[in-house]
Amino acid sequence: MVATKLSLADFLSLETDSDARCEFVDGDVIEMPPESSRNVLVSLFLLQQLLQVLPLHWLRRMDTEIVVSGRVRIPDLLVLGEDLAALLEDTGRSTITEDMPSPLLVVEVVSPGKVNEDRDYRYKRSEYAARGIPEYWIVDPAKAVVTVLTLVDGLYEAQELQGEALLRSPQFPGLSLTTAKLLSPKGTVL
Repeated sequence: MVATKLSLADFLSLETDSDARCEFVDGDVIEMPPESSRNVLVSLFLLQQLLQVLPLHWLRRMDTEIVVSGRVRIPDLLVLGEDLAALLEDTGRSTITEDMPSPLLVVEVVSPGKVNEDRDYRYKRSEYAARGIPEYWIVDPAKAVVTVLTLVDGLYEAQELQGEALLRSPQFPGLSLTTAKLLSPKGTVL
């Protein structure tokens, strides 16, 4: 017996379980495994850094869905911007639909494994570019590299940063952080 594929509308109408993080890909609901402790620390540290230069209501961490290319993704971090933040305040489900503005920045912290690497480096890269997201950062603790992708004429231009290289955002000039510090946040006190 063949399982029936869901439509995007079917998925978005499902009741959500607050403990489960699920993405929607090609008609299937994909439950996301728990994050590693290291990835959680990296994303929390970056959130802390962003809070120093951006308003709280612009930021989301592992709790907001975004519809991209008929799929639904849950990024590790999002910077919404004022218009999108205001629109999400009036929704019952924290989902950025195709008729809403794009977030200003999406950050994915790569989990170990080939499937996760493919998802973050290949699939999400093309999906986020098609959605018109101006910046996409791929934070890869295992490779000790942060890839900053900037949208230019519909495609991402990549800059790989390692070690003491400064992670800077053209949109958020107040953010100044080394790649090494982001990838090794343990014990950091601000």
